[in-house]
Amino acid sequence: MRSDRDRGAHRGTARHRRRRIGAAGGPRDRGSATAELAAAFPVVVLLLLAGLTGLAALSAKVRCSDAAGVAARAAARGEPASAAASQTAPSGATISVRRDGDLVRVTVRFRVRPMALLPAFTVEEDAVAMVEPEAEGQ
Repeated sequence: MRSDRDRGAHRGTARHRRRRIGAAGGPRDRGSATAELAAAFPVVVLLLLAGLTGLAALSAKVRCSDAAGVAARAAARGEPASAAASQTAPSGATISVRRDGDLVRVTVRFRVRPMALLPAFTVEEDAVAMVEPEAEGQ
């Protein structure tokens, strides 16, 4: 037959075993949040880099589009297109102006390099304007 002392010891070990195997937050789950964070961290960094690259590309595209429009309107009036566009375009952008009959076509290209680790890519925007009659003689 078992004594009270044996029954108490038996209950204590079963309770201890239940605690180890038990629900989340127990001693066996210690460090799992750190492991999950370590596994997810590269994905978070990759998403952050992708977002920053997207913002850099969008910003460059908007600035190139504005510069192409300004340059096309200036060239249609007979003014120097590159001077008008250089104030709006990102620094280092290339501006090309072509005249096709009564149309002026301006292309602004800019090489975006968001960070040293990421590859560079080119953003290009075009604008077209009709030459104004007063500017045709110039």
